[in-house]
Amino acid sequence: MNNFARFTLNTVTKSTRQLKQLTLPLIGVGLLSIPLAGHAEEIAPTTLRLAHVVNTEDTYHIAAERFQQLVSEHTDGAVTVEIYPNASLGDERTLLEGMQIGTVDMGVITNGPVANFVDEFSVFELPFLFPSSEAAYAVLDGEIGQEILGKLQDVNLKGLAYAERGFRNITNSQHAINVPEDLQGLRLRVIENEVYVDTFRGLGANAVPMAWTETLTALQQGTIDGQENPVNAIHAFNLAETQDYLTMTRHIYAPATFIMSLPTWNGLQAELQPIVLDAAKQASAYAREQNAIMEAEQLAELREAGMEINETPDMEAFQTAVAPVYEKYGEQFGDYLPRIQEALNQ
Repeated sequence: MNNFARFTLNTVTKSTRQLKQLTLPLIGVGLLSIPLAGHAEEIAPTTLRLAHVVNTEDTYHIAAERFQQLVSEHTDGAVTVEIYPNASLGDERTLLEGMQIGTVDMGVITNGPVANFVDEFSVFELPFLFPSSEAAYAVLDGEIGQEILGKLQDVNLKGLAYAERGFRNITNSQHAINVPEDLQGLRLRVIENEVYVDTFRGLGANAVPMAWTETLTALQQGTIDGQENPVNAIHAFNLAETQDYLTMTRHIYAPATFIMSLPTWNGLQAELQPIVLDAAKQASAYAREQNAIMEAEQLAELREAGMEINETPDMEAFQTAVAPVYEKYGEQFGDYLPRIQEALNQ
């Protein structure tokens, strides 16, 4: 039986007001109350360059600033974290490649591009896999998620923690979307990842894989009709200026990942490594909490800016339309998909 069939319609379509009530999972709450490890008096002056591709209103930046604050506090200012937002050091593929060779120290990176380096990360973004944020956190912070995070070392990267991009939704400039047939022919930007491409081609859209750094210009020029992203990104980038319609499909839950260059990680003092790791975990938990708190307010502001928002699309029709994605990719991830499905059913 396909994975999405196990989840009820009203579970998948939780209102954003319910999302605002979300609390952190136990692991996140625990992290917020645990002092960071390490001995600040032994830390030599160090500078870390942390990059991301979004603007300073986005939760990636919120996570980065929290990380910066925690590292400074727990090293008595010996470690400086310099934050480079707005793709100032390159798009996400460029950042990951820079981390591999040590020219970029670390970043907060969207899951889709990470999956181009470690295939198993794509399993998290199978459509309608997670029924709620809490369910996603349990898997990501548990045994399965940590196993996959560890695989980054095979490509000269160090996975630190899962932050959050959130549940993704569709925007466009042409007309309201309620069923998959409404996507027919729409030129829709998607992440440069084959699961995304096949998901939206299966839904009838003309899926256009494109780096985020190019997307805003393409939307403004009308070379694409729409895109799909969580509410926080839609709000942070003022997409209401070019997109008249938002459909809360919540089709994919997308983590983001705190990732460090493995050469940089290996070059850190032994006393500094646990401080960096714990700070990334705490910053990730904080970003998740902020995401949930801000979403309802962001939706209200998007409405005020003129966006027409459909919070109750025909989810059953969307779920049915993506069945071929599970048939194509299910076995690609070894035992990870059935293990995730089993964990979600417990």
